[in-house]
Amino acid sequence: MRDGFISVGTYSPLVHVADCPYNVERIKEGIEKASKAGVRLLVFPELCLTGYTCADLFLQQTLQQGALEGLADLVMFSRGFDLVMVVGCPLSFSGRLYNCAVVLYNGKILGVVPKRNLPTYQEFYEKRWFTPGEDGVREVMLCRQLVPFGFPLVFTCASQREFGFGVEVCEDLWVPSSPSVDLALGGATVIVNPSASDELVGKAEYRRNLVASQSAKLIAGYVYADAGFGESSTDLVFSSHNLIAENGTVLAQSFAQSGEVLKSEIDVNRLTLERQKVTTFAQSHRECHVVEFAMPVKEAVLTRHVDRSPFVPADDGARDQRCALILRLQRLGLEKRLAHVQGKTVVVGLSGGLDSTLALMVCVGAFDDLKLERKGIIAVTMPGFGTTSRTKSNATRLAKALGVTLREVDISAAVRQHFSDIGQDETVRDVTYENCQARERTQILMDIANQQGGLVIGTGDLSELALGWATYNGDHMSMYGVNCSVPKTLVRFLVHYVAVQSPEQVKAILLDVIATPVSPELLPANGDGTISQVTEDIVGPYELHDFFLYYLVRWGFSPAKIYRLARYAFDGAYADGEILKWLKVFCKRFFAQQFKRSCLPDGPKVGSVTLSPRGDWRMPSDACATLWLAELDRIIS
Repeated sequence: MRDGFISVGTYSPLVHVADCPYNVERIKEGIEKASKAGVRLLVFPELCLTGYTCADLFLQQTLQQGALEGLADLVMFSRGFDLVMVVGCPLSFSGRLYNCAVVLYNGKILGVVPKRNLPTYQEFYEKRWFTPGEDGVREVMLCRQLVPFGFPLVFTCASQREFGFGVEVCEDLWVPSSPSVDLALGGATVIVNPSASDELVGKAEYRRNLVASQSAKLIAGYVYADAGFGESSTDLVFSSHNLIAENGTVLAQSFAQSGEVLKSEIDVNRLTLERQKVTTFAQSHRECHVVEFAMPVKEAVLTRHVDRSPFVPADDGARDQRCALILRLQRLGLEKRLAHVQGKTVVVGLSGGLDSTLALMVCVGAFDDLKLERKGIIAVTMPGFGTTSRTKSNATRLAKALGVTLREVDISAAVRQHFSDIGQDETVRDVTYENCQARERTQILMDIANQQGGLVIGTGDLSELALGWATYNGDHMSMYGVNCSVPKTLVRFLVHYVAVQSPEQVKAILLDVIATPVSPELLPANGDGTISQVTEDIVGPYELHDFFLYYLVRWGFSPAKIYRLARYAFDGAYADGEILKWLKVFCKRFFAQQFKRSCLPDGPKVGSVTLSPRGDWRMPSDACATLWLAELDRIIS
């Protein structure tokens, strides 16, 4: 439960239809298995105490009494287990029979939720036996306990207020106005669904999409437990299609016929932060009857997948689709700007590195879309003190292969003159030595753009902006920044995506650009002519920084939680101390370099994380990182 992670699980027991004592024993087995697995919230299928397919036997007093006795047995059995469980059971109150979900914890019945939407169509006939639940909560006597019965009930953990769950039963999910909407608006961050959904061709995919979509719509976790083997096969088959989803993502699913626990962790802290950010969620509210329970806080061992590269889809097909869409958005942004200024010329500083290569390819795509001559793209290579033959060669060969205008302006003499003007010793390789070169290059680009009536296209990426790894009023500045919301880990894949679709000559150059170490090339090369200034040796690995950026900006996580997730995701790749070191660097630079982001040029948003001061990220340039760094200082790696 620490850091907001709640271990949840489902269990579909082997049932015998109408054999309550047998079913109770199978449910007990599930409780024991789930407890050993560390589950804190366990959901069983609909009517699992009797079996869903009892039909007219539901109206037999013997079955109703057997279910009641079985429930009493489970209440006693639940003592000593540190998990909340939700079981399905038919219950009679005031002469009406209800299809109920009963919530148990440590020998107590926390509440009873009746199913509200009873299907009576096609293979279903529930209104023959059951009464639909209605709005309103009242107290009923059950197993010698006075318990809340009705809707809406939200069960809230007193030791972690972000963990509150509500219950809807099977068909309740499938109707246009699901009870879970009210439950989420009443504070439930997790919805559980004891279900008995029979299996048909195509239904599993629909069910999966429905659960995922509902969790996204509600910004909630969703735990769906389905009936399975043992239900009557007179007319139907049940496959125990169990699902655990969070905010649109299916964390785990199974078709467990052998009574296995499906387990994952729902991050209620993440869900709460997202609800705070999406202010339209809070514009509606539903008053719910809150039932508190006291559950000790324990560490939730993570089993859910945490992607090392949250900006880059792992699946090849999904990654290609993402790349195609981002490139299209980059092009559309540039095309709109060119149309607005009636421009036919752009100027790009082409270094032979990844970022400038991507910017050039976006320009080429935009010009092709607009039926403009590629000669209107002026690629300027500006060799200086640190330029290597490899990057310069790639820049010039790429420009020629693409048919754009190539200009070369050696900045060495101009920078030396500037050194002389300001009294800078050339042998002192400090920040002035580096930034003078970056600003000279930007001046050249701006002046050529004025000369040719064009726009300077920025090449800097999102990761550089987050770290402030740009020279203020140098490469930090442009007239339109096409890469401004593309993280470094994704830039490489975008260039590769373009490469595999390009003619062989262009493809070979692009692949070599991808293989070149990332560097600003502002310090002289090594004696063998190779790059001496490797960015990731200085500021840290971009795959770590992009991970930190995603969870800090997109989700608002604390540094300690980001550190925990990074240790889990990068286990075996980086030592704990190394992760902590670079996370401290990220936090320091992210706060200290905000002044560069406060005056960014225009550029298109292409993903869920962007640092535009006019859009998603508004932060004072003089905000302090004290709290974030203090939290990291308390961590002993």
